[in-house]
Amino acid sequence: MKIIREEIAPDEGSSFKVLLTPGLNDTFLWHFHPEYEIVYVEGTSGTRHVGDHTSIYEGSDLVFIGPNIPHLNFDYGVRTECEQVIIQMKENFLGKDFLEIPEFAAIKRLFGQSHFGLSFAGSTKQIVGEKLKILPHLDHFDQLMSLLQILRILATSDQVSVLNNTPAGNKSLQKEQFRMDSIYKYVETHFDQKPDVNFIAEQVNLTTAAFCRFFKKNVKMTFTDFVNQYRINQAKNYLLQDKTVSETCFAVGFESLSYFNKLFKKVEGENPSEFKKRYLK
Repeated sequence: MKIIREEIAPDEGSSFKVLLTPGLNDTFLWHFHPEYEIVYVEGTSGTRHVGDHTSIYEGSDLVFIGPNIPHLNFDYGVRTECEQVIIQMKENFLGKDFLEIPEFAAIKRLFGQSHFGLSFAGSTKQIVGEKLKILPHLDHFDQLMSLLQILRILATSDQVSVLNNTPAGNKSLQKEQFRMDSIYKYVETHFDQKPDVNFIAEQVNLTTAAFCRFFKKNVKMTFTDFVNQYRINQAKNYLLQDKTVSETCFAVGFESLSYFNKLFKKVEGENPSEFKKRYLK
């Protein structure tokens, strides 16, 4: 499997590109491009895989990704409806030297930090998310003004996490990502059937011990924890479809209702019936 170099062209009459909910949840799109990218996802939980960083986001996510950083589409594996707004822009989208303008000093620093991959939380995520949802409905001039406001908010926010310890672009990750692709797809199709760590290790040409080290290094959690996290995410989808807690428990592969309730509360902070009641009331 090769990392795909995505070709991006600005929207007609605009200096950047706006994408709305691409709908790639069945596609493992491990890709990169020379453009900077802002991604906002709302209404679901999924996998955040940017460079060497992998984690689970809950409910919504806001990231700023620098050029040539390999990343996975944020709706991969999502089985519920979600809303996405993606902004893609070249470094010189406002002219060759626009980042040298004194008023853009903070934005210049933001662009530099984005080479590590940035994730935003709290009120920053909420405020920017609302602006991004409105942006596609504006005319091109107001879109540009709104984008500059968004960049300023991101540039001055302290609610930011750096996703990679070193700049994440221009890496040769094809072999590792072939393995991660195989692992993701295996978990996706076997999460309800006791995924076998020995089997998947053999499929990606690793011993079980080497696989466990590889997986922990790349995903920052054990394979068992990842499978359980995936099951809990799928369980939320079933509960939102008004399935009972018992039906949901066994549908996602748990054999013990008490263990399912305990793990769900540990991950979500509330038990399945409370989660279902809160979202379906």
